[in-house]
Amino acid sequence: MAADKSKQDVLREAKEHDVKFIRLWFTDILGFLKSFAITVEELEEALERGMGFDGSSIQGFARIDESDMVALPDPATCQIFPVKHMERGVARMFCDILLPGGQPFEGDPRYILKRNLKKAADLGYTFYVGPELEYFYFEDSQSTKPLDEGGYFDLTPLDVASELRQETVLALEALGIKVEFSHHEVATSQHEIDLKYADALTMADSVMTYRLVVKEVAMKHGVYATFMPKPIFAANGNGMHVHQSLFRGERNAFFNKDDEQHLSKTARHYIAGLLRHAPEITAVTCQWVNSYKRLIPGYEAPVYITWARRNRSDLIRVPEYKPGRENETRVEFRSPDPACNPYLVFSVMLAAGLEGVEKEYELPHPVEENVFEMSEEQRKQREVGTLPGSLWEAIQLTKDSELVRRCLGDHLFDSFIKNKEIEWNNYRSQVTDYELKRYLPIL
Repeated sequence: MAADKSKQDVLREAKEHDVKFIRLWFTDILGFLKSFAITVEELEEALERGMGFDGSSIQGFARIDESDMVALPDPATCQIFPVKHMERGVARMFCDILLPGGQPFEGDPRYILKRNLKKAADLGYTFYVGPELEYFYFEDSQSTKPLDEGGYFDLTPLDVASELRQETVLALEALGIKVEFSHHEVATSQHEIDLKYADALTMADSVMTYRLVVKEVAMKHGVYATFMPKPIFAANGNGMHVHQSLFRGERNAFFNKDDEQHLSKTARHYIAGLLRHAPEITAVTCQWVNSYKRLIPGYEAPVYITWARRNRSDLIRVPEYKPGRENETRVEFRSPDPACNPYLVFSVMLAAGLEGVEKEYELPHPVEENVFEMSEEQRKQREVGTLPGSLWEAIQLTKDSELVRRCLGDHLFDSFIKNKEIEWNNYRSQVTDYELKRYLPIL
């Protein structure tokens, strides 16, 4: 967990580093980063009372007649930017969004995650996550022309973007974000930087910072980085596999040395919860029309609702236990993509898993064979379900989900569904290049 900082710590650091501007960050319901800057002279006031802004201008926040909002900086998230060639320093802090009376705003994704983490804490658990975010480098934002022809784990000269990754890793670490490793991914010009696991709130803040840093480093070098789930036809899409575990104090609640697979009852119930509720949380984990171009067979993205240890075609993978490393026992949930809102994704995953723990869902048998190569009859016999095949299907499942509504709260739930329905209606009214090429010459 990020080291706690007091307001006085922040004020002292700002003085020591000659900070002039502080960027205050928060997200809308879709996970887009919002920011405004204050000067150091306003910092003490902001830490005490927050800074007011117009919430009606933020996606999913408020109507015009109830637009006043307050952004209250969280001192624990204060980081000084390693900015060169500037006379004065710059810092950033994530904010909690409040109503003018000081109550938490029900449409603030960060608050939603905090509320779900409190439920876990009340049960004695701390929720840890470690996401793997994939992205592409392209020559510009107007095309998908790649920078390289490299493949998985390739090094130079094929992987010409290795220096971009190195600079990105150094920038992240300068901001206090720990990186496990980075490498070229399977698709041409596709890359991955994996963040070291942390508590879910710290990690959600880190994911928002990560996406910005990746893009800014790319822009600095005259190229474009994108987290779009599926930018290239007939190539692997971008995933955000999320490794997750529950801890009780210093002990991993997912580990059981006496179990054949070293999984505790808590872990088994948690996995069962993720499996059972996966379809209804998919609109959150995969929130764009384009997300469902990734979730198709043949491109290493999950389609079927199964779990296994060695099989990477499953929705959930449980990495092999390594003796002496009990705390690394974890569950890898493979459907989310990196264009999501991490606060909401971590919330719905936790809610689904805890539902399984509290209600003691029974875990089905693992599917170790390649589920894509099974016949339809074999999948039917094994009772293998599927994720929704489009955003529209996903929306319908989420609309009927009591679990997701309870997890997100009425305000954010209703705003999210409304937004996604508008997106789908806008998409389905478009006439695409595929339709023109396919039908215009023959109809």
